[in-house]
Amino acid sequence: MAWNIGANDCANAMASAVGAKVITLKQALILATILTFLGATFVGSHVAQTIRKGIIDASAISDPKLIWIGLLSALLAAALWVCLSTYKNLPVSTTHSIVGAMIGVGLVAGGPKIVHWGQVAHIFISWTLTPILSGLAAFFIFKFIDRTILSRMDSAGGTAVTSPFLVAATVFIVTLSLFLETPLGRKFGMKGVEAAIVPTIAALAGYVICRAILKAKLRKGEFSLPEQVFRYLQVMTSCYVSFGTGANDVANAMGPLAGMYFIYSTGTMAEEAPAPTALLAFGGVMICVGIVTWGHRVIETMGSKITELTSVRGFTVEFSAATVILVASMMGLPVSTTHAAVGAFVGVGLARGLQGLLDLRTLVNIFVYWLVTVPIAAATSAVIYLGLIAFLS
Repeated sequence: MAWNIGANDCANAMASAVGAKVITLKQALILATILTFLGATFVGSHVAQTIRKGIIDASAISDPKLIWIGLLSALLAAALWVCLSTYKNLPVSTTHSIVGAMIGVGLVAGGPKIVHWGQVAHIFISWTLTPILSGLAAFFIFKFIDRTILSRMDSAGGTAVTSPFLVAATVFIVTLSLFLETPLGRKFGMKGVEAAIVPTIAALAGYVICRAILKAKLRKGEFSLPEQVFRYLQVMTSCYVSFGTGANDVANAMGPLAGMYFIYSTGTMAEEAPAPTALLAFGGVMICVGIVTWGHRVIETMGSKITELTSVRGFTVEFSAATVILVASMMGLPVSTTHAAVGAFVGVGLARGLQGLLDLRTLVNIFVYWLVTVPIAAATSAVIYLGLIAFLS
């Protein structure tokens, strides 16, 4: 499962940078490997949810051994589906895959009554909202950049005025997300207003430094292309998403595994179980193996097949997705990085008008795979669960 997370989710961070030719595919894979491992090992939560997203009521199943088999079945089913999707070069949500797999286990192990259908509905709502909100954000952000920089006669002057604000906003979103969207904030006991102090200071510093550098370059006549600024911003946002993927998504693989080990060690089941650093590091290593071996497949689809990208468009994709994920999470909505990223790609494509033609065939394939993720993962996990029960009995 961790290998598949690396192979599929790596594209959420690096696809736009590769598609805009800001970095090469090889550089993207190296950056993603390092940052994802660091996020998984040192920032990943040491208290793992054994039943991801609390999708079923494990207490309704009396025998912990059945839960152990259910967790194993869910991991296998989710991994198989994500593997097939990656083979087809299509991005899917690893979180939704494991959630669908847990639904399948719950239905065959304890019946419909043990599935938290309200939570399932909550997740389905996020499926619809996340790509739409991300697409709208990307559309309007790109229009703003186009009007204030790209369409101006004096685009260098427009960049000098607008870019410092964009730099400050990017620094603020990335830094705040590190505290609120990863276990980092919990490690330092930071939440609410406290978590915003460091990002605010960093944003102000970013604004002042960027403004000073651009004014100096304009005076010397060294600055002419707006794309230069956005190349740096895009790499920064891509690196953050890679780090956040490691910190958050390692739980999709290690959470059920931590639960299985807890049952094996104690003979009882718990909603949360300790996840030692060694376990997180193991998950981080396997995510990195997935990035290096198959990470290029989905990157190629998202980076070049949805719409044509430049540094400005790529930055807009990353910034919009990161902003929507942060805001939605603060509102308590379960979000998918994959859905947010794809929605932002579409939004940028639409903002470019007739020149921003979208590859509708690729988009249709992606949406179909999104729709069938939960039912296929659920059906597969149910079959695996029943097969294992029959074999072991």
